[in-house]
Amino acid sequence: MTKLLLSLHVLAAIVAIGPVTVAASMFPPAVRRAAAAAGDGPDPAALGTAALLHRICRVYAGVGLTVPLLGFATAAAMDVLGSGWLVTSIALTAAAAGVLVAFVLPRQDELLGLLNEARPVERAGTVRLAMFTGVFNLLWAVVTVLMIVRPGSTTGA
Repeated sequence: MTKLLLSLHVLAAIVAIGPVTVAASMFPPAVRRAAAAAGDGPDPAALGTAALLHRICRVYAGVGLTVPLLGFATAAAMDVLGSGWLVTSIALTAAAAGVLVAFVLPRQDELLGLLNEARPVERAGTVRLAMFTGVFNLLWAVVTVLMIVRPGSTTGA
């Protein structure tokens, strides 16, 4: 059962978190391209791309809830719920989710709203969003490393 849970946990992380990290990273440049259109409002194709990237982030963020759920089930089956590396991973996962929910997704909504209203988008806003996205991605990278290295692991790696 542990191998099944671990496999599902890893697959969920790849399928759910991967698209969010990529789409969130692509969003700020897509908004800048859409906003760079001359006078007549945002470029429709670039606006469509930004909207699609935002939808990917929202949908896969919801799907991403399966990652910690399967992680807890796996950790319980492996009897490692109290391990320091796991507690640290849980805290970092919560921080990543907080950054996504509190900073990345709302800022994406705001920037899309500006584009849809044909209002100017300041570069500083997309740069700030890119910074929050980078923090989100970095937190997930650290969690991934902890999941692989696992201090005290018995895998022999």
